[in-house]
Amino acid sequence: MTAPAPADHRFLRALARQPVDRTPVWMMRQAGRYLPEYRAARERAGDFMTLCRTPELACEVTLQPLRRFALDAAILFSDILTIPDALGLGLHFVEGEGPRFERPLRDAAAIRALRRLETETDLAYVLDAVRLIRRELDGRVPLIGFSGSPWTLACYMVEGGSPGDFARIKTLIYDEPALAHHLLDHLAGAVTDYLNAQIRAGAEAVQIFDTWGGALSTPAFEAFSHRYLQQVVGGLIRQQDGRAVPVIVFTKGGGLWLEALAATGADALGIDWTIELGAARRRVGDRVALQGNLDPAILRTRPAVIRAEVERLLASYGAGSGHVMNLGHGITPDIPVEHAAAFVAAVAEFSPAFHR
Repeated sequence: MTAPAPADHRFLRALARQPVDRTPVWMMRQAGRYLPEYRAARERAGDFMTLCRTPELACEVTLQPLRRFALDAAILFSDILTIPDALGLGLHFVEGEGPRFERPLRDAAAIRALRRLETETDLAYVLDAVRLIRRELDGRVPLIGFSGSPWTLACYMVEGGSPGDFARIKTLIYDEPALAHHLLDHLAGAVTDYLNAQIRAGAEAVQIFDTWGGALSTPAFEAFSHRYLQQVVGGLIRQQDGRAVPVIVFTKGGGLWLEALAATGADALGIDWTIELGAARRRVGDRVALQGNLDPAILRTRPAVIRAEVERLLASYGAGSGHVMNLGHGITPDIPVEHAAAFVAAVAEFSPAFHR
């Protein structure tokens, strides 16, 4: 069967709010520990970062969920902390605790000493993986590239790992806002360069994960997260090889700020489960597409419950295009594979009725 032309992929059409035959679906963290084949690949690699840094293994893991489920997009297998790792902070992962940096940014000297990211050399392994994945996909579905947002990366880099109560990074933004802006501006440049390199290497859409944006007050979000999301989006390549390159912004906990997020220039907003799809659609109108937003916890329930919730979410969004079904955050390692399959199948079963 001939692979569809890029403009014919329902995922890209939905992001452009063009008509589709059914609602497209993919899952954040769809290549992950809930899949036995992923666990086997990680065991062969020896550790998580070797899996990320080996293009052939990153390609294999990216493709694994597509062999199981009728997904409408692949997402590059990598990590949001590749940029701080490349900048020399000494990333490693502690079993049961998550990421840790050997050299976190704990003072002004460390922040001001950060060098410029040289994406083509510092993160060549990511770009090699993008090229390999595109070749292996052979046009079956689009490939999504991604990065963490400047604010989210700063949280990890200043805290030295998972942010916890955000004590250090919040002290920085309130006590030394000029220094915080210096760091965030530096990271915005790095994120922009990184995403553009992924686009040039073959990513057909990109997503910015503003994982910790929801931890801020509204004024702080506007100053330290939204401002830099807008800066990154404004600097991205939006046309490559004769095709549009859509941008998705996902601020976890960002339901309060949908209108501001829609004004970043992004093509779509990812939303978590704390806001109802129908309400989000009414607020943003036809300015952006929406992506989301099944609570991943529901995937622990019986398939009948999963199916009912998928049908409810589709009805909440209503008729017409502009919606990509996804989870409100990443799938967790304890989810049974057959429950993920039930989610994807339910979207294929119920969504055509909303696109007649």
